[in-house]
Amino acid sequence: MPRWLLPVLVVYLVMSVITAGAYIYDKRCAKLGRRRIPEATLFGCCLLGGWPGGFVAGRIIRHKTRKASYRVVFALIVALHLAAWGVVAWSVIQKSID
Repeated sequence: MPRWLLPVLVVYLVMSVITAGAYIYDKRCAKLGRRRIPEATLFGCCLLGGWPGGFVAGRIIRHKTRKASYRVVFALIVALHLAAWGVVAWSVIQKSID
């Protein structure tokens, strides 16, 4: 396993926990009529690696699952991360062949 992989996975884990917490907090604020977390902040958390936590929390607590514009941006963030991992995997495979 490359040395850089473990720290990256730790960042994904930490950001996923933070993002899930933000989703839960935002859902609670929505129910109580309190000030909400801006969508840009939720997107930022997802972009920084928290999208798995956002995905899981969103499904479990049914938050941000109906708003089409949110789902589109979220899907683009996930696609960006998956594409980046694809490039990394391709690079690792190419280096192992050489």
